[in-house]
Amino acid sequence: MRWQFATLLCCMPVYAQQLGLLNHGHPVLDAHNCYPYEGRWADRIDRALSQGFPVSIEQDIAWAADPATGKGRPVVSHTPKTTGSEPTLRAYFFERVRPIIEQALAAEDRSRWPLIILHFDFKSNEPQVLHAVWDLLGEYESWLTTTVKTANPSDLAPFDPKPILAITEDSDAQEEVFLKSVPIGARLRVFGSAHTSGLNRGSREERAHLAATLPPETLLAQPPTNYRRWWNNSWWEVEEGGQTKAGEWTAAKQERLQALVDRAHSLGYWIRFYTLDGFRSSEDRGWDAGYNFGSRHAVLIRWRAALKAGVDFIATDQYEDLAAVMKVN
Repeated sequence: MRWQFATLLCCMPVYAQQLGLLNHGHPVLDAHNCYPYEGRWADRIDRALSQGFPVSIEQDIAWAADPATGKGRPVVSHTPKTTGSEPTLRAYFFERVRPIIEQALAAEDRSRWPLIILHFDFKSNEPQVLHAVWDLLGEYESWLTTTVKTANPSDLAPFDPKPILAITEDSDAQEEVFLKSVPIGARLRVFGSAHTSGLNRGSREERAHLAATLPPETLLAQPPTNYRRWWNNSWWEVEEGGQTKAGEWTAAKQERLQALVDRAHSLGYWIRFYTLDGFRSSEDRGWDAGYNFGSRHAVLIRWRAALKAGVDFIATDQYEDLAAVMKVN
């Protein structure tokens, strides 16, 4: 049946192929901030990979000098202020997943690819870090889902599926390196997110209100391009003020969430929401209080709502808990 799905996928329109490529259209666990903080929580990538595939692994990227050589390289870091002691992207991610990827390539079960979505969150957009990441991706290109750069960015070329799909966010500086600097006909190695419209004005409170009330058609105004293939959203777009102001879950909120998902999918984008946590202070493992709904009960309702709505990437710090819910929903 898997080879039949792969054959069908190749015959679909490009927009439909894009949506179906990711876990056959089913939601994916997105392991938020999946890297150590100053040497702590170094098991995060192992925890995420142990939940099964596909899985999304978020890596925050900064630039640091090697203490031994003084040469700069991309590292995984929660802050742009680095010391040089941070693990490199090469060692922490690529060499950690090597056995998984080599086994997948040998098995060549393309219907399951991508197994891992590598999500970059750049802590700075300095040219040297962007170019270094592009070059590093080139070293592992045989592992990566790619597509051909088209002369017209509005022309979406089909993906060539491989075990890893690399995505990044909406920075125009990143687009300059990851798309515009690439020759026509060469392979795109990483794919950016859409720009969200209408939220760049007013106070924090005004932006919170706009995020939760603007029509999805206003927030996501443009169709995908060959480079911009997904839409990244905070939870503010669903509940005004986000996690800490969420209150009770209601039918109106479910409708809002569904409308945002439907808008993304109707245009051909995948959609992500970040970051859905619910924990007591005694359970904190280096997580962000700003993403905390405050209880297991409150986040469980949102996880189930996101699954019901068809959210493609559900980001959380509670990898095991969400994975368990996904297995029974």
